[in-house]
Amino acid sequence: MLSSTPIPQARPRRGWRWALLGALAGVLAAVVLFAPARWLSAALSSWSQGRLVLANPRGTVWNGTAAVVFASGAGGTQAVSLPGLVHWRMRPGFSGISASLDLPCCAAQPLELKASPRAGGMLVAWQDSRSRWPATLLMGLGAPWNTLKLEGALDLSTKAFAMQWDGPALRIAGQATLDATDVSSSLSTLRPMGSYRLTLEGGSRPTLLLSTREGSLELNGSGSWTGTSFRFNGEASAAPGREDALSNLLNIIGRRDNARSIITLG
Repeated sequence: MLSSTPIPQARPRRGWRWALLGALAGVLAAVVLFAPARWLSAALSSWSQGRLVLANPRGTVWNGTAAVVFASGAGGTQAVSLPGLVHWRMRPGFSGISASLDLPCCAAQPLELKASPRAGGMLVAWQDSRSRWPATLLMGLGAPWNTLKLEGALDLSTKAFAMQWDGPALRIAGQATLDATDVSSSLSTLRPMGSYRLTLEGGSRPTLLLSTREGSLELNGSGSWTGTSFRFNGEASAAPGREDALSNLLNIIGRRDNARSIITLG
């Protein structure tokens, strides 16, 4: 006689759930590790509002190459490219992301930096470095640089330089020095007009100092960063006998006050 007792149903095994989770984790890891470089290009362009673009990116977000273009904004008519390509390498870690930028055109050694998250912000620290950039790059940033059309060499050096964002506030530490050498402009027949130094000193109230190293166009001024805004006051003037050659330029770069041009920012 057959028993009428129902046969218990086997419970679904849970192994398939772990297999599915493992597969999803593998797919996610693959997406993160092999994310195409164009994703980084799109993010950088969006963050800079079209002013800094990685053109024709190749490779991945973590290891790739591209041409660097400075533009006056999304849809801007003025764009200037760095000679050659930039090669970047990024490595994630427990304390943040380390990055290396190889720029054969402008730096003998790769530029190294580390980005570390902070409560409500981010810390970006640069390794001490030296690099040289063509002044023509400034034209890609729009006004007033596309009017001045500067030429010359820009030598940038950093020492213990770091930037920390705390919400809307930006803190600056260390020092950055920019030497502009043999600068000329389409607004003056003098070639070159002079050489200048711009020094940024970090601290509780970062300061900016502009001075003339040599030349017919004399530029001097100082400014400070409050954490959320920048203020600068300076003046420009022509060396004796060079007033006529520099008059047009002096009218453009500031408010004319007899022989001087007053520069006020912020």
